[in-house]
Amino acid sequence: MAIVQMAKFMIVSHRGEAGRLLEALQQAGICQILNADAAAISKEMKDLERGGEKPRDIEETLGQLARGVDFLKPYSKPARGLSAILAPRTVVDKRTYEQVTTDEAILQVAEQCSRTKSAIEKLKSEIDNLNSHLAELRPWEGLDVIIGELGQLKRTRCWLGFVPVQRFEQLKQDLVQAGAIIQSVGRAGTKKICVVVALKDAEEQTGKLLRSAEFDQAELNGVTGTVAEAMSETTGRLKKAEEALAGHRIQAESLTKHLLKLEILYDYYSNLLNREQTEKSAPATKQTIILEGWVRRKDFSLLEKIVGRFSASSLHKIAPAEDEQIPVEIENTNVIRPFEAITRLYGMPQHFNIDPTVFLAPFFIVFFAMCLADTGYGLLMVAIVGWIIVKMQGDKKLLWMLGICGISTMIFGAMTGGWFGDAIPQFIPALKPLREKLMLFDPLSNPVPFLVLSIGFGYFQINFGIVIAMVHDLKRRDFVAAACDRLTWLVMLNSLVLFGAGKFSLIDSHIGGIFGWIAIVPAVAILLFSHRQGGWGERLGMGFYNVFSSVFYLGDVLSYLRLMALGMTGAGLAMAVNIIAKLVMHIPYGIGIILMILILVGGHLFNLGMSALGAFVHTLRLQYVEFFPKFIIGGGRSFEPLNKQYKHIYIAGDEKAILKD
Repeated sequence: MAIVQMAKFMIVSHRGEAGRLLEALQQAGICQILNADAAAISKEMKDLERGGEKPRDIEETLGQLARGVDFLKPYSKPARGLSAILAPRTVVDKRTYEQVTTDEAILQVAEQCSRTKSAIEKLKSEIDNLNSHLAELRPWEGLDVIIGELGQLKRTRCWLGFVPVQRFEQLKQDLVQAGAIIQSVGRAGTKKICVVVALKDAEEQTGKLLRSAEFDQAELNGVTGTVAEAMSETTGRLKKAEEALAGHRIQAESLTKHLLKLEILYDYYSNLLNREQTEKSAPATKQTIILEGWVRRKDFSLLEKIVGRFSASSLHKIAPAEDEQIPVEIENTNVIRPFEAITRLYGMPQHFNIDPTVFLAPFFIVFFAMCLADTGYGLLMVAIVGWIIVKMQGDKKLLWMLGICGISTMIFGAMTGGWFGDAIPQFIPALKPLREKLMLFDPLSNPVPFLVLSIGFGYFQINFGIVIAMVHDLKRRDFVAAACDRLTWLVMLNSLVLFGAGKFSLIDSHIGGIFGWIAIVPAVAILLFSHRQGGWGERLGMGFYNVFSSVFYLGDVLSYLRLMALGMTGAGLAMAVNIIAKLVMHIPYGIGIILMILILVGGHLFNLGMSALGAFVHTLRLQYVEFFPKFIIGGGRSFEPLNKQYKHIYIAGDEKAILKD
């Protein structure tokens, strides 16, 4: 329920067993290893070198496996449906995993995949070229001349090409006057397919006429015989290429039986690469590898046991360097842990700061419920999220959090009478007594309680954030900050509120006046001591700004009105769905009933999706923008231990690996 205490360590290991030690550390997944650039030892001992060159052979093997997997997937028959999307990784047992990772023949499959892929790509390119060549030849199919001889004429010049239909007759007349002739041999769209012949003496003049008539010259490169002969030869080559392509595709389909093995091997080499990169980037001497890093303080004894199994390695606990940024890990109870997703999404706090998860969790639960505020929608959320939790692989913290919010939504919906909007009075009036018995207030007929709840929760959360910061300052024995930066604001803000309450006769006006005078004291303290650096001119200037910024707290509190707005908007949309459904239900021949069901199901699912998204986003915003800045200093660096990760598979029984994912 806090930021985990970290310990810094240094392991000096002989190069001969450093690899096996790193494998054991990766399997345990308890420590973060620093590279040579980040390690403090590198700054103290400038002559240290890196562990070695990049493991390019492993990178190449991993790349080949990745290409093999990508190549085979389109030819395989993957599982389809929502279940496949939620659980995309294949579960394999340890025995299978070990058999595959020790079978070198699998790498030959990857090479075969590369060859097959290369052959298929080459054949596809050849087929495209042949089809393009056939398309060029097809307009000249009826031209029964030897194409190769046209370029060898001594006294005449011949052009093959296309002329726009509307310009053909004029061009024909112009060419006759120039001593040339043009013959149409067919038509291609809006153009005529033509052969133009002219004496060599008239070649230049004929060329000018052709260009002015937008003559598009055809290039029948490589054709020496007739066009028909060329088309026959090209068609034959195309058929052979297509047959070869089909054969390679069948071969690719046969290789898909090895797809899972390639995926297993990919995950194995991915972890191996991670391990090798860690070793090669660590500071080192000629004989040793120096592993400097961080471990959770509670895991240090486990680290000692692991290192103790290696005779040529030694472990030392060391002190962090001055101003060194300590990585941050948070740890909470099972109930609070799902809300760590909110903290991690925001970014880790500094190591000397506070884990906000336990503080945000109750507010998040309540605020989400107020935004959605419907028992029926909460029930649907719990059912949908529960099903996904059962089916889904991987990290489920966010889902558990939504499930808890769904339960709170059910409770708040019952308190405000929201059951799929006003579905009970509209369609099931027999349940009205139960609904009214559970209902504390109806926000549609009397929104004031909802308004007071929204403002009240906002005011309380902001004050709570300041109190958290003050208690943290006191724990750190920073009494000046606790008094000048926290207590002053608490006293002034609450005094101003009571002063305003007195003005509006919500409390006795004399008591309110007293609090007005009390508010002056913390205001003066903020003016003089809230900024404690620099000269008095700077201090007073910033102090005045800080006093003025008290108006921003009013904006912060008013921001919580969105809770009421979202709750009432969702309820209004749900009521609209019910009204439309009721209007169509009287259409005869059963059509009305079918339409009513479709409108109810579709409309409420749509409203649930949009309202739940809005509830999540705006509740998140209140935490990040209004609550966290009161007590959190962000910018912490996450603790990233060296561990095994799997992209394609789960290893059955390897619960540690599953949890790490």
